[in-house]
Order: sequence, then C-alpha cells, then structure tokens
Amino acid sequence: MAASSLSTIQTHFNPTPSSKTHLGSFSQNQLVLYGKTTTCRRRLISCSAEEQTVVIGLAADSGCGKSTFMRRLTSVFGGAAEPPKGGNPDSNTLISEMTTVICLDDYHSLDRTGRKEKGVTALDPRANDFDLMYHQVRAIKEGIPVDKPIYNHVTGLLDPPELIKPPKILVIEGLHPMYDARVRELLDFSIYLDISNEVKFAWKIQDMAERGHSLESIKASIEARKSDFDAYIDPQKQHADAVIEVLPTQLIPDDNEGNVLRVRLIMKEGVKYFDPVYLFDEGSTISWIPCGRKLTCSYPGIKFAYGPDTYYGHELRLHSSLQ
Repeated sequence: MAASSLSTIQTHFNPTPSSKTHLGSFSQNQLVLYGKTTTCRRRLISCSAEEQTVVIGLAADSGCGKSTFMRRLTSVFGGAAEPPKGGNPDSNTLISEMTTVICLDDYHSLDRTGRKEKGVTALDPRANDFDLMYHQVRAIKEGIPVDKPIYNHVTGLLDPPELIKPPKILVIEGLHPMYDARVRELLDFSIYLDISNEVKFAWKIQDMAERGHSLESIKASIEARKSDFDAYIDPQKQHADAVIEVLPTQLIPDDNEGNVLRVRLIMKEGVKYFDPVYLFDEGSTISWIPCGRKLTCSYPGIKFAYGPDTYYGHELRLHSSLQ
C-alpha cells in the first residue's frame, strides 16, 4: 500500500532568552520550572532559534500495532529508533537521527495499583495528567528540554523522569494524543490506527500462547475496556488527518483467522503541508484474481479503489485495498 509522504517543516518562532527555561516534573500533579543557562549551537536542534519541532500524533488502542507502525514511520525519516543510551532500561522513549518517539503512557497520573484502587482503566482521562502532557509537548515544540516522567510497564510504577531534548520530529503515540484540545492544537499531523474489533480479537488470539493468556482472560480484558474505548479513544479519529482502518476481508466468506485483511487509508483534504496519496483516477477500481492453473495460492486476489468521500463531515480521499 502506498504511504503518505510527510515533509519536515521549518517554521520561525520567537527565540527565548539566553537563560533558557528547563521544563521539569517531579510529581504527577505539579509542574516545576527552574532556570538553566544554555549556550546555543546551530548544529544542535535542541537550541535552534530558527526551527520548531514538527509534532506528529499517533492514536490507537493497546495491542493495535502502534509499535510496528512506529518503527516503519521513524525509518521513513532515517535511522533506526532505539531507547535512550545510558538511561532507564525500561524507558518507553525511542530516539533516531531525526525523531524522538514519546509514549503517552508516561503521562499516567495513577500507577497500576492506583488504577485498581480507584476502579479506572488507563483509558480513562482521570488516570492521565493532560496538563503536564500539554505543557511538555508545547515546550519541546518550542525548543525547550523537559524532564518527562516514565511509566514502567514492567512494574506498573511511575519511575523518575528522563531528560528529553527537542528533536527535529517528535512523535507522541498512545491512547490520547488527540483527546485534549490543547495537545491536539500542537500537532502538525495526526494519524489514527482504527483496528476493527474482529481483527483486534483475532490478533490477541494469535498472541495468546506467546503471552500466556487464556481465551477467557482475553475476552474479559476486551470487554472491560470496551466502554472506555468507545467513550475516550475511538472518538479521536474524527480529528485525525489520516485514518488507517484495518477490517476483515470481504473476499473470503466466514474468515475468522485474520490473516487476510481489508485496509482503508482515509486522507483528509486541505491539511497544511500534506498532499493525499494519489493512486489512479478518482472513482476507479482495480481487481486481480490469480489464475488457478498457474498459482497454488488459494486466496481470491486483491482489489483497489480510490476516490473522494466524506468522513465526519470532512472532505477526503479514500484509498481502499480489499485483500
């Protein structure tokens, strides 16, 4: 499937004084500002007075392939994304030559025990610190380093913060990048991975043996999160500049394995710095069916469609791949 191309945008902003502010956090409910003198060098993006960091938001539910998609996205901009060297081995941050990826789980205001005590899931806004998220993403966009908290997925605890220096491209990925209107306004481009319930369940079944879960526990986990997902996560897709829908195939009757999928790339029109992918003439479709005499493949082939449509009231281009 063709992928949308994103350009690194250089925009001008008012530089801060030479005594620059370092934005840090040392409690989940308190924002601490303290002075730090820095010397700017043009080769350091973190101190550039001529550029702002480009911010991309990626939203999806847990277990929907965000990590895999993130590796592909960062590779487009160059270099392999790796954890910070010499830092917390359980850090969720990934850094490459051009990009820094921040996992928004780091802005949980409640650890695993705290969520259990209050009876909320990580999807619930009450379990997340959106004030801190907004202030730190804004600071990074403006060229100010921040001390970002770390949510430890191994222990379920909130670890001491780590220093994040502004990169050329910042990707914030997680459950809520478009939930808070203030954070949403900071995004230069936004993507929503929309994995259907059928495909999501099929993927979790495939991971069942590897992760040691039972079928009953998987069903219970999905059901426990469903109301919060419908209320807080799914509505974010109406704000996304691009939505990637992954659905069950329509070409294989009663397919329950999820190995063959239908994909829809929904691209909003009129987005600054972004041109929708062009495949072929609008309203056209392409269909290919393998010849059974020459190929042993039992799959029914592939279909492509491309054309205009509307999505939550927005004009868009729709690239649909039916496999």
